[in-house]
Amino acid sequence: MTTDTVTDVFEEHRPVLLGVAYRMLGRVADAEDVVQDAWLRWSGGDRSGVREPRGYLVRITTRLAVDRLRRIKARGETYVGPWLPEPYLTDFGDTAPDAAERAVLTDSVSLALLVVLESLSPLERAVFVLREAFGYPYADIAAMLDRGEPAVRQLAGRARRHVEERRPRYEVDPARRRDLTERFLAAAAGGDLGALMELLAPDVRLIGDSGGKSRAPLRVLEGADHVGRFLLGAARKGVPDLSFRFVELNGGPAVLTLSGDRPDSVLQLDVADGRVRTVYIIRNPDKLRSLAAA
Repeated sequence: MTTDTVTDVFEEHRPVLLGVAYRMLGRVADAEDVVQDAWLRWSGGDRSGVREPRGYLVRITTRLAVDRLRRIKARGETYVGPWLPEPYLTDFGDTAPDAAERAVLTDSVSLALLVVLESLSPLERAVFVLREAFGYPYADIAAMLDRGEPAVRQLAGRARRHVEERRPRYEVDPARRRDLTERFLAAAAGGDLGALMELLAPDVRLIGDSGGKSRAPLRVLEGADHVGRFLLGAARKGVPDLSFRFVELNGGPAVLTLSGDRPDSVLQLDVADGRVRTVYIIRNPDKLRSLAAA
């Protein structure tokens, strides 16, 4: 391959590689680092025996992501308050030609799923991502991870059971979620507790991620009254030079709150049966840097 061809092939598959790495790690910066490492191995390695570049690159990326995830878990770092994935800008464009495929893609990067995936082992997570999000056959996954196919099937079964037991159900239709998010914002900004309570499920949960670097609840809030009153109190305190922007994050509508030109927070709702079931608020400034140009 010429240098131009080597680069073009890698760039063609970069979105898939970034998608694999992000689903594995839940961190945009780490995913980008893994993809950069994959590029170095691709561009500097022996490619003479590569018949299928996409599969080869996914294998490299997956193994690098597994290694990085193992190192992260081995460090055993203590996170201040609840942890949420780093928000991930998603624009499926022409890659999701029908509603069914879009629903699968949306679900595979949702905040709810990524939180559950954090509790899997690195190998379980790799198998789940490659099988459920990208549809790879078990034999291909076994080759990518240098494991036997029966072992991969066992990993897949354990991961799937774990996820199904813990993953909440929610509405994936973006128009419905956008409509309820707009009504939610209007009620909170207007200080209308009654209107807000009508939108919240009785067992609603609020998960705030600040990493101890900004103001947010240091534990998960539960129950409509508790969550509603917290939201109204936060709205009254306000943010200097406040503005809102709707963006698509993790496959669904979200609100990016800005203080001047600086990202202040991200708000996203999980909705089921016309009610808000989970409120996600991300205020850790380290997780908002990639949204500065959103």
